[in-house]
Amino acid sequence: MISPLAAEVYELRTYYANEGKMEGLLARFRDHTTAIFESHGMKNIGYWLTEGGDPKLVYLITHKDRETAKKNWKAFSRDPKWKAAAKASVADGRLVKKVESQFLTPTDFSKLK
Repeated sequence: MISPLAAEVYELRTYYANEGKMEGLLARFRDHTTAIFESHGMKNIGYWLTEGGDPKLVYLITHKDRETAKKNWKAFSRDPKWKAAAKASVADGRLVKKVESQFLTPTDFSKLK
């Protein structure tokens, strides 16, 4: 049975980098974003690059629940450290052309719950 009220929710996000900007995007995540996520209650699970075609950055984070996820993202977007890192990273042009977000509910047989 699928439970939409799972205690912890997973968020799968996909970032489509602008041409020539993937290294800058990875640096921003490596040097700033992941730590800022953690400071706002978002747990980093994993980060991957897709293979074939234009690479995309795909990552998985967790939040306590969906309501907390909204609060986490709101606090993150207002964080002065994030604002400074984002501003510095786009000095030579926007890094990302598109972001997709999807919330996932683990199945009863999933190793991640």
